[in-house]
Amino acid sequence: MKSFYKYLITLVIVGMLIIPESMYAGNKDRSGQAGATELLINPWARSSGWGNVSTSNVTGLESMFINVAGLAFTNRTELVFSHTTYLKGSDINMFAFGFSQRIGDAGVIGLSVVSMSFGEIEVTTPDSPEGGRGTFKPSLMNIAVAYSKAFSNSIYGGVTIKIISETIADASAQGIAIDAGIQYVTGEMDQVKFGIALKNIGPRMKFSGDGLLRSAFLPEQDNAFSMSMPSESFELPTALDIGASYDFYIGDWNRITVAANFRSNSFGKDQFIGGLEYSLKTYLMLRVGYTYEDGITKKEDRTTVFTGPSAGITVAVPLNKEKGSSIDIDYSYRATDPFSGTHSIGVRVVF
Repeated sequence: MKSFYKYLITLVIVGMLIIPESMYAGNKDRSGQAGATELLINPWARSSGWGNVSTSNVTGLESMFINVAGLAFTNRTELVFSHTTYLKGSDINMFAFGFSQRIGDAGVIGLSVVSMSFGEIEVTTPDSPEGGRGTFKPSLMNIAVAYSKAFSNSIYGGVTIKIISETIADASAQGIAIDAGIQYVTGEMDQVKFGIALKNIGPRMKFSGDGLLRSAFLPEQDNAFSMSMPSESFELPTALDIGASYDFYIGDWNRITVAANFRSNSFGKDQFIGGLEYSLKTYLMLRVGYTYEDGITKKEDRTTVFTGPSAGITVAVPLNKEKGSSIDIDYSYRATDPFSGTHSIGVRVVF
């Protein structure tokens, strides 16, 4: 039976990676029609290191982005801080903070705050297209609250509620979204894992504010007035992730995990992701991933800034072996063209 599981999961992963291009179901004709696309950017350094492939086996606070079901594996208290230099050279930065806490025997609650800044941008108008009228600082933020629970030794599930805020100098939009996910764990050593996550389900968003006001003057009536130019509402970037993974244990110290993930994007091309992670106990973890979508291998056909490869490393320093407390340093890199890649570094404290 042990060999059967190993060959079965290997077959599933290989099949997901080499599935024919004709099986794609993503709606690429709707690319660019969704808003709040920052919800698709992973701000966490550990899970982004192998390309968001860990739908089936992500655990802890970072699961609030990948698959909230994994939050149920939090044993005590977890704090995570992360900084991402997004598309290095573009002056875009992401800052993330999260906290998770076990409550009772089976439940875990989590809270995360993610903000995205773009530096200072020149104010331009039809009369001053070159700027010179000051600057403004756009900002994006989402606050997420999650609850996850172990329903049995094999089945885990959770729900996340996200509050979304997007602001510029004189206009803003607010919204709400829901994520849900499940994970299934099986095998003699819990080495076989499957996961499904549905993300960013919510009502349409719309900008409002003084920036949408326009002044008008009627000479014949010698009358000036202001009128609001209505903003078109937009949908959220809904996505469905389906993933599988298998852990190969080599002695008591080494683990190699192979994982695969399929993502169906409502407003873009579908993606297939493959990844490998090597772990030396819990002290050192190395991971690589590759994200494939139609056209990504050729620059003239590519419709994303990301070129596919990603890599990451984790170094963990145990503080108390009996309690399982530690301080972990995570780093990840995602290749891009143009710009000089996306870099994330994070600190994880478990106590």
